[in-house]
Amino acid sequence: MGQPFVVQLPNRPGELAHLAKGLCARDINIMQIQGSTAGDLACALIYTDCEDDTAEVLKSMGYSFVKGSTLLVEIEDTPCALGDLTEKLADGGVNVTGFCKIGVREGFATWSLSTSDEDQARAILGLPEVYSLAGISRG
Repeated sequence: MGQPFVVQLPNRPGELAHLAKGLCARDINIMQIQGSTAGDLACALIYTDCEDDTAEVLKSMGYSFVKGSTLLVEIEDTPCALGDLTEKLADGGVNVTGFCKIGVREGFATWSLSTSDEDQARAILGLPEVYSLAGISRG
């Protein structure tokens, strides 16, 4: 999926348009975006078609952001599975910078997790180069 950017924005009218127009001016296509707000701040998780140019644009516009990497993991669809999974990552020093539950099938949920260190996250979770992890559950 590419490298995600977690971008901190002021929570005010027109800020998303400002960000989108800045990317447009460099002919950068937004492949996927999601966001939320809390108080005076907003946060956008963005995937684009040109990671290097995206970083340059965000810097030039004065946005605070972190780059990460994305893992797709499959865990049991139980109340404690996500907490158990992310606790393992935190204990190993890996920060989760973005997340989205993207599907459920046959008792398992597929999550997209953006992390501060993909290699470390894979090592902690015992993930191979393939994007799947099964069997993380409360235990």
